[in-house]
Amino acid sequence: MPTLAIAFPVIDPVLIEIGPFAIRWYALAYIGGLVLGWIYLRWLVQRPGWRLTLEDLDDLLLYVTLGVVLGGRLGYVLFYKPGFYLAHPNEILAVWQGGMSFHGGMLGVIVAMTLFAWRRSISFLEIGDAVAAAVPIGLFFGRIANFINGELFGRASEAPWAMVFPHGGPVARHPSQLYEAVLEGLVLFLILFWFARRKRIPETAGQIGGLFLIGYGLARSFVEFFREPDAHLGLLLGSSVTMGQILSLPMILVGLFLLVRSHGGAKQTHAETS
Repeated sequence: MPTLAIAFPVIDPVLIEIGPFAIRWYALAYIGGLVLGWIYLRWLVQRPGWRLTLEDLDDLLLYVTLGVVLGGRLGYVLFYKPGFYLAHPNEILAVWQGGMSFHGGMLGVIVAMTLFAWRRSISFLEIGDAVAAAVPIGLFFGRIANFINGELFGRASEAPWAMVFPHGGPVARHPSQLYEAVLEGLVLFLILFWFARRKRIPETAGQIGGLFLIGYGLARSFVEFFREPDAHLGLLLGSSVTMGQILSLPMILVGLFLLVRSHGGAKQTHAETS
């Protein structure tokens, strides 16, 4: 181990194991993020201007859970290791071994929200704003779970806080999972909370969702400069960008569109009430 490297705090990825039954930190991160996000939204939708009800949220939790799990796993299979899973299809359902894609999970949640909005005749953008406000909670716990698992570690570094990860070879590396936990989780949550706590104006629908897409896209793209590229993909487009940055670009563009749209709605509302 390099002299100045911080020792990696080895934590067993399995919290409790009884025979063939095991509870992993990774699974708890998903459960904790979903439950705490649901609790937070129950407070949020009771503020003025929201159409979503507490009963709606109970059902929405099921839709979002299925979207996260199915979309996250299929996204990882299709975006990151299509060749491997084509040769080993029996491994596709082995989610307990890790391997979830945020971008895939996001697409799965979008499909789930679309179906929920259609069945309940509720604005898709309002549902999107609510879900987006809570997503950073799950991202925070998910990145902490990545750190506990010693996966998705950063590139080699001489920074005084660099760590030697069990599966990262003998070199010290950026703890990029913690960078993401702070930026994509804590910081993004506080930014969205600042806007979500205000009285909701229907004409500004999509504002919180747009801010989330921009915030996550920028945070993820920034941290990718410190995160070790996936070994089976490496750097793409002339060895200059990562898959995470490529997948984040559409998020930023869609987020900008939603933000401009919501700003136009706010101006129109202001003009009508002046």
